[in-house]
Amino acid sequence: MPGSTPIFTSGAPAETDARPRLLLVDDEESILRSLRRTLRRCARGILTAANGEEALQILDQDSDVQVVVSDFRMPGMDGVEFLRRVKERWPRIQRVMLTGYADHRAIEDAINRSEVYRFISKPWDDGQLQITVESAWEQYCLVEENERLLRVLAEEKANLESKVAERTRALSVAKREWERSFDAIADPLAVVCQDGTIVRANLAFSEGAGRPITSLRGEPAFEVLFGSLSPEGERALREALESGGVREFRWRGEGRAYQVMAYAVPVDEESTSRAVVYFRDVTEEERMTRQLIQAEKMAAVGQLAGGVAHEINNPLAGILAFAQMMLQDPGRSEDDLEQLGHIVDSAKRCMRIVESLLSFSRQSNGVERGAVPVERLEQQTKVLSRPLVAGTDVAIHYQTEPGTPPFLGDANQIEQVLMNLVANAVHACGDAGTVRVQVGPGPRGVRIRVEDTGPGVAPEDEAKIFEPFYTTKEEGVGTGLGLSISYRIVDAHGGELSVGKSADLGGASFTVDLPAAEDS
Repeated sequence: MPGSTPIFTSGAPAETDARPRLLLVDDEESILRSLRRTLRRCARGILTAANGEEALQILDQDSDVQVVVSDFRMPGMDGVEFLRRVKERWPRIQRVMLTGYADHRAIEDAINRSEVYRFISKPWDDGQLQITVESAWEQYCLVEENERLLRVLAEEKANLESKVAERTRALSVAKREWERSFDAIADPLAVVCQDGTIVRANLAFSEGAGRPITSLRGEPAFEVLFGSLSPEGERALREALESGGVREFRWRGEGRAYQVMAYAVPVDEESTSRAVVYFRDVTEEERMTRQLIQAEKMAAVGQLAGGVAHEINNPLAGILAFAQMMLQDPGRSEDDLEQLGHIVDSAKRCMRIVESLLSFSRQSNGVERGAVPVERLEQQTKVLSRPLVAGTDVAIHYQTEPGTPPFLGDANQIEQVLMNLVANAVHACGDAGTVRVQVGPGPRGVRIRVEDTGPGVAPEDEAKIFEPFYTTKEEGVGTGLGLSISYRIVDAHGGELSVGKSADLGGASFTVDLPAAEDS
């Protein structure tokens, strides 16, 4: 077919020639020759075709064409349809329409649909045609460059997305590891703002506060955990943030004790606006320390008491004997007899103190351990406590929970402890009141609790109430050794004796925790 062989206008390699390859399509050979002659200087190669079908075949075989110049009126497929198919299959190729007819509406529609880049009327002006083809080539280069840039951008976008995804995964892993580490800490921990409100808290804090962890953000940390405002906490937090260091204090309340440490955390290089507050529960530690100090004190006093008791027991016996003999003398005056009666009473009281001291000192000699059913305690205590309430309106109620295991220890000594606690409770009630004795399972095995409706034990007395000779009773009533002896007995059994306030009766509450026989 005429003109189907490419014609190159330059001997330079195609890849170095910055001019387009053209495809000229017209059903008149003379028009093709004229177009070739006009455009050879602005093209690095020219292909020709006599109709649209032939042009499409050429493009199928050789798509290295940048600009197509086509006639509008051709047999078979017209120029608009041909250029529409070129756009559909090779959208980058720029399309120029030639027409010698007044079909401007059809051409305008094709231009509006972007099927035609430009159109030239026949007869054409050579200069105008060359400018149009060069403009189409520039448009092709712009499209190609845009596509290249879009590919580069797509590659950069994919690369950035990959890096972002990788960084996001790394941050997510680091966040999960931090959260797991944060929540694995057994003590309450919170990140707080300058005003003490929570930014984040761990699971231990949530459990200690008794609230869901999701509800803690923005809440005041000290008030949530302690149940009340804490001036010490606010001051420690403020000083830690101001100094950029660490501040600590100890908080006590509601039966708990916390060692609180506030660590300033720099948010940026110029300011410190957050702190990590660590709450270490030292309740058990303080209890163990107090118990150790009390045990050491009891041991020292026990040794002293034993020695003192033996030293004064004989002189007291002599004083009591001589005073009683003198009371038998019929020649004594009433005044002498009264004074001798006081001597006998005082000597007997001193003898009771000596007996208590000897009993106190003997508690260090060990415990004969055996399994003791808790039902025995109730039976014995009921019998022995009847004289205590005779002539009063004090009622003693006993509650033993079924299934309570036997405790391990000396039955007589634990009965002594229980009777001492019941006697104290009855005395605290005065002429009327209620004493409740409860026996049931406890954290150590068996728990015995004695409560009353009396005035209770003042907080300042609780720390000293188990010390020897310390008593809150009126002068001349009691020796101040009953609770000390009870404490030593329970301690020797591997148990614990503690004091508090009865939640419902309002008076004192003494609790004895003993190991169960089945656990030992």
